[in-house]
Amino acid sequence: QVQLVESGGGLVQAGDSLRLSCAASGRGFSAYAMAWFRQDPGKEREFVATISRDGGSTVYADSVKGRFTISRDNAKNTVYLQMNSLKPDDTAVYFCAADSRSGISGTYPIHYDYWGQGTQVTVSA
Repeated sequence: QVQLVESGGGLVQAGDSLRLSCAASGRGFSAYAMAWFRQDPGKEREFVATISRDGGSTVYADSVKGRFTISRDNAKNTVYLQMNSLKPDDTAVYFCAADSRSGISGTYPIHYDYWGQGTQVTVSA
């Protein structure tokens, strides 16, 4: 139904900003709740943020609240994650995910049925 491709990751210094993008291919993007997760090797996948299908509702993990902003442009089939004041603890592979069954979804990976391949974010001290 949908394919997701993340971009925008890279190497940055603590305190810097990055903007991640997730481009979706397929017919159903505007009906899907979207989310960002992140994962370091050997760790469980961690919820970052989710956004409702119309962009009107958002939920953030406590660890990123006030620093990260999730947004979407349904006309461009794209979801974004603006990351400010980055910390070394933000280092991870960041994954975009879609829930085709809900307009707003939860904080667990099981809620999402489509995933991108991930983009690496590394924050140095």
